[in-house]
Amino acid sequence: MTDPVEQAAAALADNPAQASRLAQALVMRNSADPRPRLILASALRRLGKPGEALPLLVALAAQWPRAARTRYELGLSLSLLGREEEGIAHLEAAVAIEPGLVEAWEALSNTAFALGRYATEAQAQARLARLSIADPRLAGAAEAVALGRCEDAEPVLRDYLASHPDHVEALRLLSDCLSIAGAHQQAEALLRHALTIQPEFAPLRFALARALFAAQRAEAALLELAPLERGDPANPAYRNLRAACLALLGDEAGAAEIQGELAARYPANPRIAVNLGHALRTRGERDSAIAAYRRAAALQPSNGEAWWSLANLKIGALGDADEREMRRILQSPRLDERERMRLSYALGRLLEDAGAFAESFEHYAAGAAIAFRQRQTALPDYPQQGADISALFSEEFFARRQGWGAASAAPIFVLGLPRSGSTLVEQILATHPDIEGTMELPYMGSIASRLAVQGPDAVSRLAEPEVRALGEEYLAQAAIHRRLGRPRFIDKMPNNFRHVGLIRLILPHARIIDVRRHPMAAGFSCFKQLFAKGHDYSYDLAELGRYYRFYLSVMQHFAKVQPGKIYTQVYESLVAAPEAQIAALLDAAGVGFAPECLRFHENRRAVRTVSSEQVRQPIYRSALEHWRNYERFLGPLKRALGDVGSNWH
Repeated sequence: MTDPVEQAAAALADNPAQASRLAQALVMRNSADPRPRLILASALRRLGKPGEALPLLVALAAQWPRAARTRYELGLSLSLLGREEEGIAHLEAAVAIEPGLVEAWEALSNTAFALGRYATEAQAQARLARLSIADPRLAGAAEAVALGRCEDAEPVLRDYLASHPDHVEALRLLSDCLSIAGAHQQAEALLRHALTIQPEFAPLRFALARALFAAQRAEAALLELAPLERGDPANPAYRNLRAACLALLGDEAGAAEIQGELAARYPANPRIAVNLGHALRTRGERDSAIAAYRRAAALQPSNGEAWWSLANLKIGALGDADEREMRRILQSPRLDERERMRLSYALGRLLEDAGAFAESFEHYAAGAAIAFRQRQTALPDYPQQGADISALFSEEFFARRQGWGAASAAPIFVLGLPRSGSTLVEQILATHPDIEGTMELPYMGSIASRLAVQGPDAVSRLAEPEVRALGEEYLAQAAIHRRLGRPRFIDKMPNNFRHVGLIRLILPHARIIDVRRHPMAAGFSCFKQLFAKGHDYSYDLAELGRYYRFYLSVMQHFAKVQPGKIYTQVYESLVAAPEAQIAALLDAAGVGFAPECLRFHENRRAVRTVSSEQVRQPIYRSALEHWRNYERFLGPLKRALGDVGSNWH
């Protein structure tokens, strides 16, 4: 290489000090040539001297405003000097001038992430996805996946893989679509196949870690994440996924530590502030959680998740000024629909606390309508689902399999509809010295899903060793969450009511506690709750009524075919006579009475559900009839419930 300018440019990547010396000499020889000045500015920026690079770049940009690399370097230097908004403007100019400038798109993505400019970050990621692939058809699919349009990308990817079955990037992209759709096993299979072809490709391994986490397999996700972290320990995406995995495994302190670290590194990112708030809330650090949510709302006033997180504390954390601000934001016709949904729920909760029930319901209904439109599943046939469960799990079914399953009596399943008092029951039980509270464990649902894929008769075809193995599999997976070494543990997944038959088959000695609440109270409490994911039935009052009927029919069926094996805890009875009810509850759980269970609200354990703040106070009666303030709006729920509305326990 004889050209001295090329020599200076070549030294930038590995030896910016040498590049700086060479460029300075070239500038001294010919100050009119812009190339040495740009190389010098880039070298200074790489040497941690963006302040010295800035005047050079400003002068170059003024003289050559259409020079993409000059605008790129100027954007980077400004960002390093804390002037990120100005930096983003120059980075956007750079990619507008030269759309194929990958380094500028990467810098734009990173700077937008730091500022919480999610739309800009997504657009940059989408363009990077397109630029990374030569085939135009596949490049378009990659861009669609990056923008969340898997419905557009998936047909293209499947067609492409039909003729290119080992194309690693196509496999990764299709796995992303499958994981988003909940087809976690298929996504994992594709990624593991791709890794046999290209085992060192970091995006593949990270996609596998994310897919495993989405499948609620945090321990397996951490195994895949570990080599990536060794290679790039400060990567915020890796750190965030580790925090999420730790939280799923019950290590709240570890999760909060990482979220605090990320919040310190990216103080202008509202999503990170929200994540920190969630971690602190779980640990019971309410005031710090509120401060984190407040910071997120200040950074990005339209951040609906920050507002909803404050409202969802259910302690009156929002005030008059917040009401005015939320109303102002909701008036914007350009507000993102998901943010509008969250803000509608938050304002609904604030107005409910203020006693403005009619307007409160309007906002709840507006939020629910958006959530309902966004559902990705067809309306289920609940009567048919109930009939299928009853037909499979008959008295004869259990009689022929007497004595099957794992021998352990450790699990206590607390199930039922959400917002029916199950977190309160869990908190009471977890205060007992022999019982450990874990979380809403996904493992029984995962086993049931795996069996469902094998056909409707998969459960009835299981042999005795297979049944026992499934019980042992569940116990091994749950063991990860048992940190206190207590004899018994709680699985509080509400939807496990769907799997009572499977629980009775593979874990016949487990205790099952059905927490039941008045259907109108439970139904409305679900309707006004914006769930983080799932529970699609809760966004339509009529469907809520049908879902409650389904739940009740399932529990009534098992009360008939497995008498005495399920304990029903009526929430209203627990509130009316807590001491007697708690004694009976502990007996049903297979443990003796412990007086500290009456003081469950003093238990400082982490609570991961939306009732976290409510179970940190004594039992109160005010919520029992609260739904009646909204009764005139709940006609669809009442009609769908029918006779169940007065005949539910």
